[in-house]
Amino acid sequence: MSRIPITGIGVVAPGAIGIDAFRPLLESGATAITAVERFDTSGLSRHSAALIRDFNAREFINPMKMRRMNTLSRYALSAAKLALRDAGIETLDPATGVAIGTAFGPVQTSVEYMQEYVEKGAALAPPQLFAESVANAPGSHIAIELGLRGFNITVTQRESSALAAAMYASSQIAKGAAPAALIGGVEEINEMIFSVLDRIGALGEVSRPFDKGRNGLVMGEGAAVLIAGGAGKPYAWLSGFGIARDTSASISDWGVQHAAVVAAMQAAIDDAGIEAHDIGAVYASANSTLRGDALEARAIHQLFGGEIPVVATKGCFGEYAAGGALPIAAACIALRDQVVHPSAGFESGDEAPRIEVMREKRSMRLDHLIVNSVSAGGGIVSAVLSRESA
Repeated sequence: MSRIPITGIGVVAPGAIGIDAFRPLLESGATAITAVERFDTSGLSRHSAALIRDFNAREFINPMKMRRMNTLSRYALSAAKLALRDAGIETLDPATGVAIGTAFGPVQTSVEYMQEYVEKGAALAPPQLFAESVANAPGSHIAIELGLRGFNITVTQRESSALAAAMYASSQIAKGAAPAALIGGVEEINEMIFSVLDRIGALGEVSRPFDKGRNGLVMGEGAAVLIAGGAGKPYAWLSGFGIARDTSASISDWGVQHAAVVAAMQAAIDDAGIEAHDIGAVYASANSTLRGDALEARAIHQLFGGEIPVVATKGCFGEYAAGGALPIAAACIALRDQVVHPSAGFESGDEAPRIEVMREKRSMRLDHLIVNSVSAGGGIVSAVLSRESA
């Protein structure tokens, strides 16, 4: 496909508000996962998550407008404004599109609305809560606030939501339907989702992607919005996408068909017009689950062998953080800075297959990276990011 530049990045991430805080956190190999204090977890088996702290949405959003937004929309709009600030611009072409991914959407808003509905009845339940209970509320607020009239979609594809949204937006830009797009993802941790994932045994207490001691994902939240297209010095270029499905996966777990992950990565490489040996590193989907990490490790080993650097960012930010958009942002930074980042939580991998999971920051020449999103339920999206426009 035609290569699409990424010209600005805005993050509202656990442990990092803004790109200037995000970059050193990535390089440190530290984790933003801490004890949950937002709600009571005493009756649950897990008690940790990567939460947004020290964030003041009033720095980015007019207080009167903010009153009409739920937390999810505040995260997303703030990240969008941070992306414009990072790109050094104040406005975008009105024809710019918006493509946002979210795994769960505004569940907390739906809970609050239903509580009001049950307690007060339909006539007294706040209508604004209902308006904010739809998954596309964050993307709509971004478009309204920034005056954008291009396409506006929200993708809910579990762990692959943000990368699937980026794939759609890139296809629209490539065919000339829009000059640019705001792409990314948003997620919020709330008691209902946390408790359900805990009850079904999906959660671990410490995130250890690819580590032999991993025992479940740790949740993360926040937003990341990237400017695809437009003017400015690019971090990197979106140059290819691949999509596949693992038909052996259940609705709530990963499967065993690593060939499907290989197919998605190879399709992205083919779409970018390069070869597998041109890929300098893999920014993995690994989230500390037993089956998901093993599936991806087998695929990486089959396509690239055991020596390509592999980075797993979810040991720092958790799963679902920013709707899955943080690995895309991290890969863009890696290409601009010519470094691969350490994988928080990783100590020692499985005996087979052996892959080179990064434990320390490494400076190296990088022309192309691949970013994976492998979802429970079998959805797989891979993207190639490149250093140059051709």
